[in-house]
Amino acid sequence: MSTKQCYYETLEVERTADESGLKTAFRKLAMKWHPDKNPGDAASEVKFKEIAEAYEVLKDPNKRAAYD
Repeated sequence: MSTKQCYYETLEVERTADESGLKTAFRKLAMKWHPDKNPGDAASEVKFKEIAEAYEVLKDPNKRAAYD
């Protein structure tokens, strides 16, 4: 799934966020938008997938460097 939105904006973090900051932001947003917490809400599922994609890219130093 590819999004046009900035991954940093998706996770609501600064570009200088470290691994710990990324993880904290991911967990907070994942809890809020998780499909199990919002059953039947298709928008929540989409948002959750965007958050997961952003975290997957930004937590990996190589993927993050390529993204930046």
